[in-house]
Amino acid sequence: MSKAAGTPPQPPQSELSESLEDYLEAILDIEGEKQAARPKDIALRLQVAPPSVTAALQNLGRRGLVNYAPYDVVTLTPRGRYLARDVRRRHDALERFFGDFLQLDPSEADDLACRMEHQLSPQALKRLVKLMDFIETCPHSEIPGLLRGGLEPRVAERGDAEAGHEHSDDHPADDHPADDHPADDTI
Repeated sequence: MSKAAGTPPQPPQSELSESLEDYLEAILDIEGEKQAARPKDIALRLQVAPPSVTAALQNLGRRGLVNYAPYDVVTLTPRGRYLARDVRRRHDALERFFGDFLQLDPSEADDLACRMEHQLSPQALKRLVKLMDFIETCPHSEIPGLLRGGLEPRVAERGDAEAGHEHSDDHPADDHPADDHPADDTI
């Protein structure tokens, strides 16, 4: 436990750049499809030029994360596989959140997950997964439309507000007193 903050120390975030994490993730995916990745496969998957792939593979090889030799297939080392799976877990959790819970288009959910997976800390990932599991399993947390075809927006027509009153999409304050929903940061 950290004496100052009273919280357990967090494992360090990957010291890899976002780009190198993307290479590990791509190699993991290609290995799953073909047993081993070729630099050409990686270039196509990531839509980058072959010289960029060569430089990245040399960098990952020096770090002991891939087995790489020019003109040969590429495989992940055990440490590289561990890091690639960690990136994949973060990606999958974010994609699930954006797609299933926020009802975003699958391509947008994937794009956002690709961009955010590099910033998600282990603690944030754990809490995000707990939140999604809670929403899916709690019998008292029925959210209309969630996971059943989309959320229905609370939008009133322009003429629905009474004369002299502003229209608001929010519930009136007296319908939901603040003490009914105390903040709970224990997720």
